Amino acid sequence: MSHKLKTKKYEELLAPMAGELVAMARWIADTGQRLVVIFEGRDTAGKGGSIEMIAHLLNPRQCRVAALPSPDDREKREWYFQRYVSHLPAKGEITLFDRSWYNRAGVERVMGFCTEDETDAFLKAAPHFEKQLVDDGIMLFKYWLCCDQEEQEKRFRKRVENPLKQWKLSPIDQASRDKYDDYTKARERMLKATHTKHAPWTLVDFNHQKHGRLTLLRDLLDRVPDVALPPEKISWPPLKGKPHKERFGVIEPIADFPI
Repeated sequence: MSHKLKTKKYEELLAPMAGELVAMARWIADTGQRLVVIFEGRDTAGKGGSIEMIAHLLNPRQCRVAALPSPDDREKREWYFQRYVSHLPAKGEITLFDRSWYNRAGVERVMGFCTEDETDAFLKAAPHFEKQLVDDGIMLFKYWLCCDQEEQEKRFRKRVENPLKQWKLSPIDQASRDKYDDYTKARERMLKATHTKHAPWTLVDFNHQKHGRLTLLRDLLDRVPDVALPPEKISWPPLKGKPHKERFGVIEPIADFPI
């Protein structure tokens, strides 16, 4: 089981892995690899925080976050996987999916947004779809973030009471609170059908989010080949002459914030 970490200790443990992460991204760029990381789990499990931990360290031109909204009318008439394909990485890129095509096996099924037949069809198709991605050279890692209902309720309550986090709440969150066991059954069914040799699932305990993030990142780094490439040597000669100060003619900067 994971343990609570104070922020200072968390940052100490994260620092060396952050360096490895940057090196990994450089290796992906230099070698033309493609990386897809899927983050799935219950509401409040910690998907967004984990993605932010990774994304804020990397070049946003290389590392993209895909957090798709509900499908529009046209998308509902497309091949189910179609709207996700456009977010797959090109050579040298990374895509982090904040939820993914597995919506069909989770929230859509539990909340009645798709039929049983549609879920069955998805569970049969997903392993084949992912096999095509892997066979084409994409590194595909799928993480499920685990969270007990007691801890989930604490996190929901924090969102309710914090105006800065209320945007994270939705009517679906309220409706799904009584369906914790239904989500468990849906997850187990999904794992049974889609935990494959070519695209296995990894479950991470996220009852303590800082510990969970470190566990996930360590696992991710360990599953990528050795990426210890030397950093690029950049020539940065001193300026010629004295540094210039900002000069303004048309418009002046606004007044500083009072401290």
